[in-house]
Amino acid sequence: MFQRILAAVDSSPGRHSVLQLAAELARLAEAKVRVLHIAPSSAAMATVVSLEDDAEAKAILDDAVAALRNAGVDVEGTLANALTTQIATTISSAAEEWPADLVILNPHHRGALEALINPRVSDAVAHRSRVAVLLAPEDNSHDQR
Repeated sequence: MFQRILAAVDSSPGRHSVLQLAAELARLAEAKVRVLHIAPSSAAMATVVSLEDDAEAKAILDDAVAALRNAGVDVEGTLANALTTQIATTISSAAEEWPADLVILNPHHRGALEALINPRVSDAVAHRSRVAVLLAPEDNSHDQR
């Protein structure tokens, strides 16, 4: 069973599903969780523009760590900065360096054309990562069978 879970969260509402799934798995396996939040930036010409300020990034990370801690999970948080084109690589590298044996993240659903032009981070992490990758559903109100 998984002992070290990396939960990669962004600013989208989907992060709540990632955290819920991480909490459930961590409690079942008595696993440790590391929450990773990457403050994204974009590069245009010779200029790098931050897409999330430091206070926002820290608040997202702190809220995620607090939610897991309140759920009774052994958790720590890590904040990183990366260009949008390097987010998948940053997640995969963080998973290997920790070392995690499971990565949980949210797949941002896109249309086929948009996914072709701008691939999903979750797809890139799944292809680059050497650890198991679990995609958290955007909505956890699915029927239980």
